[in-house]
Amino acid sequence: MIRRLPLAVMLLLGLRLAAAERFFDFTDSRPGEVPAGWTNLLAGSGRPGKWVVRMEDVPPALAPISANAPRFTKRAVVEQTVASAEDERFPLLLWGGEKLGDFTCTVRLRIVGGALEQIAGLVFRAQDERNLYVVRASALGGNLRFYKFVDGQRSPPIGPAIPFEKGRWFDLTVKASGNQFEVLVDGTNAIPTITDNTFVSGRIGFITKSDTLAQFTDVRLDYRPLETLAAVLVRQTLADQPRLLGVRLFGTSSSRSELHCLAAKEAEEVGRTANETQLKVYADNQTYFGKTPQAAIVTAPLHDRNGEVIGVMEFRLKPFAGQIESTTVARVLPTLKKLESSIGGARDLTE
Repeated sequence: MIRRLPLAVMLLLGLRLAAAERFFDFTDSRPGEVPAGWTNLLAGSGRPGKWVVRMEDVPPALAPISANAPRFTKRAVVEQTVASAEDERFPLLLWGGEKLGDFTCTVRLRIVGGALEQIAGLVFRAQDERNLYVVRASALGGNLRFYKFVDGQRSPPIGPAIPFEKGRWFDLTVKASGNQFEVLVDGTNAIPTITDNTFVSGRIGFITKSDTLAQFTDVRLDYRPLETLAAVLVRQTLADQPRLLGVRLFGTSSSRSELHCLAAKEAEEVGRTANETQLKVYADNQTYFGKTPQAAIVTAPLHDRNGEVIGVMEFRLKPFAGQIESTTVARVLPTLKKLESSIGGARDLTE
């Protein structure tokens, strides 16, 4: 499951998702074991990798100010320790935390061994071991490459020639924003911006190839927690029509089959069961117009791209003299149609 910030928190923060940060230095894991919260997997074929934490002498990330400062410090690193010669063998170590959409991830790594290959790097937006993006460096080949696995099939790699020295630590950074990716080596852009629409979110991790032995440490991760599509639609509606008094989106979820509020401008509304009007709109596929002294209310069915009713949108508008049903409904219909173009099916709203 995707872990998200509670929707109430998102809404109370002004409908903007707060940036989150994680730092992994692996000091909370026992030497000789797989780091806590990470999973050992294998892409391709061959002998599985073995990822363990160990203590190593690592130079500081910043150059020391004094010549007398220590050149190295003992640090916890994660190492892929099993060499095996299969050409299409890709040991993986994936973080088992939340899936990421937009993020910046930097890792310090070095390649320490390999006769046939000396390749290591980052994977991101991984769905599983058969579907993921890869950015990796090769010390033997002297290059940096981007490619992807889709259903286990590897795409042709792209990227420039860059020398990487075996045994030398360097920083590898991936910045993902929507369908665009930037890749940096030691803080410098190394590949022109990559555009790809295959995976919109997924997990991060490490990768090596064939008989490569490599070490990773100091993973810095900045990201925005994912929100449900229902929350996105409400946020977009309020951004498009800031004068709306309120918006509520009703639907069902895998854990709750009755119609209930999935997202709303008012945080306390989330989770409430649909009322009689909202249930009737959902069942009859008909728009309802009502008025109170405080608001004009348009309650409309929400459809997926196939025209199936999958929810209900309720718009609360400020009343004005001479307000009639037709003009009020016409005001919100373009927004509703725009929202419906983003929905593939009912499950998309919550998963």
